[in-house]
Amino acid sequence: MRVLGVAAVLGVVLTTLAGPAAAQPIEPVPIPESPPGTPATMFVDDPAIVNAYPTRPQSWSRVPDDRVLRVHFTSGTPECYGVTATVVETADAVTVDLRTGTLPQAVDRACIAIALFGALDVRLHEPLGVRRVLSAT
Repeated sequence: MRVLGVAAVLGVVLTTLAGPAAAQPIEPVPIPESPPGTPATMFVDDPAIVNAYPTRPQSWSRVPDDRVLRVHFTSGTPECYGVTATVVETADAVTVDLRTGTLPQAVDRACIAIALFGALDVRLHEPLGVRRVLSAT
């Protein structure tokens, strides 16, 4: 009986530990396009942000330079919060991995709790053209 109990506990522990690692990769999802000139607070890409977490863009829009894509998201104020993005390009899609977090200089600072509609311009290697825009998260 004791062996069955230990085996059951061990099974639960292994299942719990293996749960996230055994999960299937998330499939990229389409991001809706918004019209050019959509009002937003502009952010600058800052890979030094801390406590970064995946953020799904709410929309994207075209800018005059076809090698730049503007992604829209919700964040806190740019005085305390930052964003960074990486892009994977294929012949038929552009997949954006957007992450938001705290600016290093704002870690121990009091920041107002307000949500802003933000935007980040992401540089592409090739013109966007008719490729789909997807979110990695």
